[in-house]
Amino acid sequence: MGGYRKDNIRGKFLIMLTEKEISRYSRHLLLPEIGHEGQQKLKNARVLVIGAGGLGCPVLMYLVAAGVGKIGIVDFDRVDETNLQRQVLFDVADIGSSKSEVAKHKLSGQNPLIEIESIQQRVTNQNAIGIFSGYDIVVDGTDNFSTRYLVNDACVLLDKTLVSGSIFKFQGQISVFNFKNEKGERGPTYRCLFPTPPPSGSILSCSETGVLGVLPGILGTLMANEVIKIIAGIGEVLSGKVLLIDALTMNFQTITIARSADAIRATPQSEMQFRKMNYDLFCDMEESKSAFKEISAEELNDLILSKENIQLLDVREPNEQPVVSELKGLQIPLREIEKHTEQIHRDKKVIVICRSGARSKKAIELLSQKFNFTNLYNLQDGVTGWLKSTSTMQKIHW
Repeated sequence: MGGYRKDNIRGKFLIMLTEKEISRYSRHLLLPEIGHEGQQKLKNARVLVIGAGGLGCPVLMYLVAAGVGKIGIVDFDRVDETNLQRQVLFDVADIGSSKSEVAKHKLSGQNPLIEIESIQQRVTNQNAIGIFSGYDIVVDGTDNFSTRYLVNDACVLLDKTLVSGSIFKFQGQISVFNFKNEKGERGPTYRCLFPTPPPSGSILSCSETGVLGVLPGILGTLMANEVIKIIAGIGEVLSGKVLLIDALTMNFQTITIARSADAIRATPQSEMQFRKMNYDLFCDMEESKSAFKEISAEELNDLILSKENIQLLDVREPNEQPVVSELKGLQIPLREIEKHTEQIHRDKKVIVICRSGARSKKAIELLSQKFNFTNLYNLQDGVTGWLKSTSTMQKIHW
């Protein structure tokens, strides 16, 4: 080892760089803003990345290359073929394997001088405090609101800085939340930007709307840049600001936000309150789920094979793919559903289908509340779930 020296700014003992590290990070060391001290801070740092997906992959690759001493990768998912269009850490041979384990293996080969931890778990309000406690900075690359609010609240409770990013089709945004400046003042949190979540189903996922493959690379690289700046104590951090990016026009816009006392009061004030918080219900996910009768892909497959008299209602747009022969039925896009209710049966089971299950829930909610339908069943996880759960891949017509 290269020994230790005291970091007077942060009150920690920095682990000195070895000769191999001095060689590897020489281009950082040449920068006066980083130099040996900044690189030692990177070596001492512990960063947790939640989600090894489109955003997480470039974040991880650049933090590993930069020499961040310990990196945690939280992801419970497995590599799917649809991930390969943008999740650049993975290849065909990785399909079906744990994302966090594959990422750890490949990143360890990229930089064997650092420590990488694979955490194959879904982040919940029961495990977040324990996981986050071992890290200095949290990076959120997840794609749903309940997890974003959960991660924010855990970071506020633990006084952790949160680097957050999100993408939608051709647009993205990043910001740094709960950042403590040199005066010891905390910046805005995620709740300061979004005091309340959007209605369930109102914002569709990438699996339903699509996303430009390079967009998460652009955003993820910028997120890694914020992490490095925070650790090294250089530059101007995106605290109190949100950077908005449009990849079609290459327009970059920055808006300012302020820390909100109301938003801070709405955040759980203790670990006990945090553990009791139902984030799915807060984001209107669990409440809407409980109002629906649902059917799994396996159960629907049994109904089809037994030739039960059912109606399939596909609420996707006409141009959406893939078209699955077994799921062909009545097609009415969600935006037109109110105009064609007379085509929907009331005397048999109607299975409502979309890409991932979000729009079909919204359709059922509308038809049940406004038109008094009582015979509607939501296909769990939609066409995506069907393809993963059944053995009908050879019958798909693209």
